[in-house]
Amino acid sequence: MGRRSFGLLFLLVVLVAVCLASIAIGSKEIPLAGVWHGLFTPTGVEDDVVVRELRIPRTLLGIAVGIALGVGGALMQGHTRNPLADPGILGVTQGAALAVVLSIFLLGVNSLVGYIWFAFAGAMIASVVVFLLGSAGRGGPSPVTLALAGAAVSALMNGLVAAIVLIDQQSLDAFRFWQVGAIAGRDLTVLTQVAPFLVAGLVVAAFNAPGLNALSLGEDVAKSLGVHTSRTRTLGIFAITLLVGGAVAACGPIGFLGLVVPHIARAFTGPDYRWILPYSALLGAVLILFADVVGRVVARPSEVEVGVMLALIGAPFFIFLVRRKKLVKI
Repeated sequence: MGRRSFGLLFLLVVLVAVCLASIAIGSKEIPLAGVWHGLFTPTGVEDDVVVRELRIPRTLLGIAVGIALGVGGALMQGHTRNPLADPGILGVTQGAALAVVLSIFLLGVNSLVGYIWFAFAGAMIASVVVFLLGSAGRGGPSPVTLALAGAAVSALMNGLVAAIVLIDQQSLDAFRFWQVGAIAGRDLTVLTQVAPFLVAGLVVAAFNAPGLNALSLGEDVAKSLGVHTSRTRTLGIFAITLLVGGAVAACGPIGFLGLVVPHIARAFTGPDYRWILPYSALLGAVLILFADVVGRVVARPSEVEVGVMLALIGAPFFIFLVRRKKLVKI
């Protein structure tokens, strides 16, 4: 077995371990016997309800969102050839945020299930706008034009969101709850609604990997190898939109994960995106579940949301990686 294949197997084992920790550990202490009982022989007691109705959906959603953000971040860095790019650079996060605020302000939507479709629609619209702006001109979409278009659209949408929440207290209160970025408080209904988009995004990403390898050599080299660069980049943007749009719609904006995970993956796999993407998927799931478990125990009986914990845990680790010069160039 090759080193990279063994690495994937090792990550799978770590993911299983973190999943078990996510089910067993929480702000409410449940003995291991109670966890086993809730998983396999439930009778409806309080511990069974906590395990089956709260922790298992939370763990499954964390896996799905971690995979989506990890792969989305790797695609984003690859297509923009920018090591500091994260999934939000295309305006996906900001588009979702604006749609959520508008749904609250104009339509009075006040439930997570209601936010999902507005958030996903906003993410899709923002990505299309950024792609059209970045594709304007003779050369078509390029890493620079996409990044500039994403920055401009994101700034505009952030301004609109700020204006709405300043003039409407209800929008501010509801948006603040969604904005924090969390996998707690979501049931399986949320996951089942976004799962088809996430699966479709992963399939498109898998087909996009070989072309992305060619693009990483430069536009001219990719064209000389017979790669249709515009089609490859369009597929990549579509995959990013499905993955990040679905994740943001379900959990709100969870920062940092899509930035750091591809760098860790690249340090083990090298520049081949056929390996970077599966590594990023597993690392994303492991990191988000680990951060969520830590957030449950550091402030008992309260909890620290996973978006906050990822910043607190991940930022120092990322700085350490940069200073150790372990990151592989894109």
